[in-house]
Amino acid sequence: MKKIIIAIDGFSSTGKSTVAKQLAKKLGYVYVDTGAMYRAVTLYAMQQNLISEKYFYTEELINSLAEIQLEFHFNAEKGFAEIYLNGTNVENDIRTLNVSQFVSAIAAVPEVRKMQVKQQHELGKKKGIVMDGRDIGTVVFPQAELKIFMTASAETRAKRRFDELLAKGEKVTFEEVIQNIEERDNIDSSREDSPLKKAEDAIVIDNSNLNPEEQFQKILQLAEEKIQA
Repeated sequence: MKKIIIAIDGFSSTGKSTVAKQLAKKLGYVYVDTGAMYRAVTLYAMQQNLISEKYFYTEELINSLAEIQLEFHFNAEKGFAEIYLNGTNVENDIRTLNVSQFVSAIAAVPEVRKMQVKQQHELGKKKGIVMDGRDIGTVVFPQAELKIFMTASAETRAKRRFDELLAKGEKVTFEEVIQNIEERDNIDSSREDSPLKKAEDAIVIDNSNLNPEEQFQKILQLAEEKIQA
């Protein structure tokens, strides 16, 4: 059976990573969470005091990119690969609202994107890969056989993210979460380098009114059709 590249792009908190993990597991493909890669760089910048609400030392971050080593290691118990930053598992550390508020600014730096895209190209050489992010179908893998663009209303996405953070014990308000969602949407869509946009041949999935299983089955069917074509 032939292998393909599946690119899943879309706005934050649309469930891209969740469905990409499901899809990769079902198909026996490699899953790469590019959002995790940018979040890990963001965490590094925060740890090195290179970014805060008051400053962003962009040049210092660019100069230290060679010191950032990112790896994915498969966790058999969880059924997906977790991201490691310089040898340390940071899968949980990168999912906080604090990281979320800075990740779009980090991802907008051309040098950061260039570094990440180079790594992503290497990961996709053998195909059989599901990759999600903001520019996978437009920049990283414009040749992907299946391109999905996921969207949902800001309110729906904020409610999902709010519930997720509360479940993890974070003390946040719904207003903080929806503000973060809207700010990230604006930054991601308006940045000069690789802005978030739908590839011309991408299939739009609006999951505002879809449950996770309905969404998964819909995308799985699309993938199987492309594989069998």
